[in-house]
Amino acid sequence: MALNASRNDLASGAIFIAFGTYFALEALRYDFGTPFRMGPGFMPVVLGGILIALGIVVAAKGMGKPDEEAAPPWPFRGIVLVLGTILFFAATIRGLGFIPVVLIAGFATALSSSRNTWLSALIISAGLCALCLLIFVVGLGMIVPLVGPWLRF
Repeated sequence: MALNASRNDLASGAIFIAFGTYFALEALRYDFGTPFRMGPGFMPVVLGGILIALGIVVAAKGMGKPDEEAAPPWPFRGIVLVLGTILFFAATIRGLGFIPVVLIAGFATALSSSRNTWLSALIISAGLCALCLLIFVVGLGMIVPLVGPWLRF
């Protein structure tokens, strides 16, 4: 028996409902308060409820409307590069320093898209590094070595 519904809409709705339920249930551990004297749990519960409602609407929209095209293949290149970049950043920020790690991580993440060339990935990486320096080091005063001990000769 074939399901006469959009798998994408049903999956998206299920994800919204799952996240909304999780956050709302976790927020119930805090004092809820009232709308005029909100406790720390008020907004997470309300936002979780909105997310649940949105998930129900998205899933309902997909009912009776099957997907027309086949599901695209998984973007393994992007998944590996983005997740690998996160692990690389966490493992090397103290040893390599801020500038090299952001440059390498930005470059690898930009290459996760097949639309980017090596040159565009390099430009994106340099721009991201400059922006991160301005925001985190200059603007927020984050104390992190710009070049780490692994690169000192």
